[in-house]
Amino acid sequence: MKAECLLEKLKSAVGQVEKVSGKNLTLPILGSILIQTDDAGLIFRATNLNIGAEVRIPAKITEHGNVAVPASLLAQICGGLSGDVPVSLETINENLVITTKTSKMTLKSMAADDFPILPRIESVETFEIPTEQFVQGIKSVAYAAAVSDIKPEIASVYLYSDAQMLVFVATDAFRLAEKKVPVKGMQQFPEILLPVKNIVEIVRILGEYSGPVTVSVGENQVAFSNSNVYLTSRLTGGSYPNYRQIMPASSKTEIIILKADLQAVLRSILVFSDKFNHVDLTVNPAEKTCAITSRNGDTGEGVVNIEAALSGEPLETRISHRFISDALQSITTDSVSFSFTEANRPMIMKGVGDPSFTYLVMPVNR
Repeated sequence: MKAECLLEKLKSAVGQVEKVSGKNLTLPILGSILIQTDDAGLIFRATNLNIGAEVRIPAKITEHGNVAVPASLLAQICGGLSGDVPVSLETINENLVITTKTSKMTLKSMAADDFPILPRIESVETFEIPTEQFVQGIKSVAYAAAVSDIKPEIASVYLYSDAQMLVFVATDAFRLAEKKVPVKGMQQFPEILLPVKNIVEIVRILGEYSGPVTVSVGENQVAFSNSNVYLTSRLTGGSYPNYRQIMPASSKTEIIILKADLQAVLRSILVFSDKFNHVDLTVNPAEKTCAITSRNGDTGEGVVNIEAALSGEPLETRISHRFISDALQSITTDSVSFSFTEANRPMIMKGVGDPSFTYLVMPVNR
């Protein structure tokens, strides 16, 4: 193999796929990046068998071939080079030689034939969505997914179609986030469970691109692709809980607060937070009072009265302020609404005027 490309393109491709590589004592080849050539340029590929990534960059190809090299070492070499200058990649005596105008690095290669094939999904359901909308949909809910694999169904983000909407859902059984993203020409496609452990890399890689991404759903795999990148991820088996049945149909108490005011209040009482992140919320619409109280046996107690629009019945409940703070990243409106049926029933949080995002939080036993 012999090729020439721009250093910044090389660094970008290596940076995108390097973190997808895996450490596996029985399959050391998974710790490598496979570099291949085609008529359009260079292809960089990495996988840990749960998720795989393939990134293409333009290059001048003098001699076709492939080579597998340790991912971490290649990333370190690229990180030490600078400037938007040409760089040559050449295989010599089973080594990869990386040459610029001022440097020459020789990196021992691994057996390229041992590198696993990245699965191509056949007989699939596909749809196209702007990359920014897909990434935003995932980011709007992923933090609410369970982090433990004890229940793999909820350690995943649930995706399904609803009319002209793509719906993203995540829950850890204590809170639930739902985000609806409009997709033109959206057709029915199979419901899928995307493992949350793969989502960080999917978001990181897709986040570097604009324009549409094609989502292809197979029996046990999903793929995300555009002209420059191809990502594939295993899907979680099983069925997602019927979360709609726990969504309150009405409310007895409602609070509307400016998002900036709520963020300031949560920051101010953070010093008094206990290890469970609990705060007490007291609402009395008749007296036009709304207060958040935080207590900690080591640091003391804080009470903050919040300026808010209140309606309905008085209420006292205990919730996790961390859960509330997490959801604020998904709310783009200036004001936030909280709806309650009873103190011991789930609370619904939304951005005022934005029906696309719904967040449910279970109360804490007092």
